[in-house]
Amino acid sequence: MSSIIFLASGRVLAVNMADFAQYTHQREELIRSDRALRADHSTEASPAEIKADQYIRKLRASENITIWGAEHEGERELDYAGVAHVFPGMEFLTGKNIIMKTRLFNVLSKMPKGGLLHAHLDATVDAQTVLRLALQQPALHVRTSEALTPLNIQILPQFQALTEEQKTHSVVALTDTGYQPNTWLALQVARDGFLGGPTAFDAWAIGAMTINPSEAYQTHNTVDKLHRFGKSSPARSLCLRQGLIRFAPLWEQYIYEFLRSSVEDGISYVEVRINFFPKFMFGEDGQENVPHNVWVQIFDRTVARFRQGREEEFSGARIIYSTLRFITPEELEWYCDDCIALKQQFPHLIAGFDLVGAENVLKPLIYYADTLLRFRQRQKQLGLDIPLILHAGETLSDGGEADTNLYDAILLGTLRIGHGFSLVKHPKLMEICREKNILVETCPISNEILRLTSSMLMHPLPIMMNHGLAVALCSDDPAVFGNMGLSFDFYQVLVASEVTGLIALRELARDSVKYSTLEPSPKEAAVVLWEKQWAKFIDWIGTLLEV
Repeated sequence: MSSIIFLASGRVLAVNMADFAQYTHQREELIRSDRALRADHSTEASPAEIKADQYIRKLRASENITIWGAEHEGERELDYAGVAHVFPGMEFLTGKNIIMKTRLFNVLSKMPKGGLLHAHLDATVDAQTVLRLALQQPALHVRTSEALTPLNIQILPQFQALTEEQKTHSVVALTDTGYQPNTWLALQVARDGFLGGPTAFDAWAIGAMTINPSEAYQTHNTVDKLHRFGKSSPARSLCLRQGLIRFAPLWEQYIYEFLRSSVEDGISYVEVRINFFPKFMFGEDGQENVPHNVWVQIFDRTVARFRQGREEEFSGARIIYSTLRFITPEELEWYCDDCIALKQQFPHLIAGFDLVGAENVLKPLIYYADTLLRFRQRQKQLGLDIPLILHAGETLSDGGEADTNLYDAILLGTLRIGHGFSLVKHPKLMEICREKNILVETCPISNEILRLTSSMLMHPLPIMMNHGLAVALCSDDPAVFGNMGLSFDFYQVLVASEVTGLIALRELARDSVKYSTLEPSPKEAAVVLWEKQWAKFIDWIGTLLEV
């Protein structure tokens, strides 16, 4: 049976309806089979979840038109010379203010995110809070390499706790012409005397601890430029923040703030990377004499205090012991021994071991492979289990050292892969990850800001998901990038796809708990806790449907 179709050109086309029906069926089957590996196509969804998913999809489609399709000419937050090309999944630092205005972000901010498996503790509390806490500590001081002027205001500060003997009583401000370079000033004194007042000081100090859009997207808009030369590159920002954070009285407050803000955003469990370089932090007396085991004692005490009364919100926190990729293999031996000692003292807290830092500019894993193999062997001898959870593939390289870290990470037995951005270039490695259940800790906003991708639409996450890899969304250095919690990362992933929906986000959140390092019994309890939170969230969306 045929149908007659009149084309705009005036030509007449006869279409065999049976052939077209067959073609349509084949097309639907091809799409279905193509998406069959995705987590949201291989799991069941309740009627309430299906309705909630439909609501989220409609809301996304609507805001694509009403929010992202609207005119944004001259919006100052966009910083595009008064002309804005905005779209869902665009550059995060530029689009953040628009994201926060959307109803979809408001809904996702209430979603239970599960576990945060990849974040560096030194960059998990927003700079404004860090500065507020630091100003309460008389021992903390600040200095600059020269007096600040409007022309050199980009000079970075250095923060440090001082002993009573080291303290100065100078009241000459950092912005006074009479300021002697590298003279320490009490933090509050420096703030009070700053040209422009405390507000100007806060803007300067906070700006030094965060990446701004012009640096990320204009002046240093490549991976290497940001890491090597960026004023507020992650490495520089973390080093600067450590002068405030690595002060024992502030350390405990800092950890508590991290846990509080995490739970507030719907995170119920964390495995946080703590960089145990250097070997000591500053104590209340201003001496650099607080060893690593005291760091962990404070962490343990703070987590226990935080959990009181929050057992239905928070399953707990563990530590991935980390050190830096610029140390020598001989120095790494010391850190491995230190990690073992901490594991023996705090078996419930030390969850794994990692080497961190910019892969493109620091040492590759092969440089440390022999030491890491001995580290594994010593654990066996001692009856310990400290899994390697290694950064690998945080690069645009195809075959370079940073890219080949993926081979070494897998051969060394990594439990999970941190970032794994270049993993999709390696079909065999994706197959191994799928077979061995190696989860990828992907950090979408971090990858975009550090210029591994120009927007979320080009991120390889959908490729990983479509090939059946286990993935968890992570924030990496949220206080530096401005993506506090996980809501922003979930939002960017959702709006950058027309296929990804609420069921896919559910699986990402559940996997973040399933692939944690918790022992079977506490892991099961953590999954049950998350499932209860998820059910409440779905019920809440149901109330929105009734309005």
